Amino acid sequence: MGDKSPIEWTDATWNPSTGCSKVSPGCKNCYAERLSHRLHKMGNPKYKHGFRFTLHENALDLPLKWKRPRKIFVNSMSDLFHESMPEDFLEKCFNTMEKADWHVYQVLTKRPDRMLSFTKAYGRIPDHVWLGTSVELAMYNPRIEILKQVPAKTKFISFEPLLGPIGDVNLSGVSWAIVGGESGPNHRSIRSEWVREIRKNCRKQKVAFFFKQWGGPTAKSGGRTLDGREWNEYPIDFNATLELPLALSA
Repeated sequence: MGDKSPIEWTDATWNPSTGCSKVSPGCKNCYAERLSHRLHKMGNPKYKHGFRFTLHENALDLPLKWKRPRKIFVNSMSDLFHESMPEDFLEKCFNTMEKADWHVYQVLTKRPDRMLSFTKAYGRIPDHVWLGTSVELAMYNPRIEILKQVPAKTKFISFEPLLGPIGDVNLSGVSWAIVGGESGPNHRSIRSEWVREIRKNCRKQKVAFFFKQWGGPTAKSGGRTLDGREWNEYPIDFNATLELPLALSA
């Protein structure tokens, strides 16, 4: 994937690895898997192995070439903490993030246990590196407790695709919550009460709330409006980190 991203909460994607494997129900209709197979059929050399986990050494320095500060979603087509990711390559990815420190990096995983073990060994995580985990059902709320132990200033949760009620979850230590429904030909529906429940928890616990989409046959089909407005909040110190205007809704 290239520079500009259609994902609402980021500016660009950087994929030092591609491909993944399914670990929970949220993976069932993975958009990255669909896109990888499409790119493979189109002859894109980066996806010659389809959705099999693959390292891309030549992509390691890409953020250093982007001189304008931007929010970068790391591994939109994979999981940086996949079990097949070599420790030394993972360290190289973090070294790049440290060097290209004019960007903000958004690293999202469904494997927060490996994120925790790696970051504890790596040492202090720079403030411009945000670390997050995905939670699609209440049964995966334990991922949040693991995330809270990660030594990063900004921690976030992606409740996408939201497949059921999350419950009265404790978000202490979490800066940001992204919520979204599933999109694609076999999308599973999202219910407004599940979204409002998370928003209520965010309001109560002073966590930035970003509503990405309702989902549907396509990402845009359901729109982004919740209760008459869009919700585009970011962590409160976002503008200081990236030196861009604060995108925070009241």
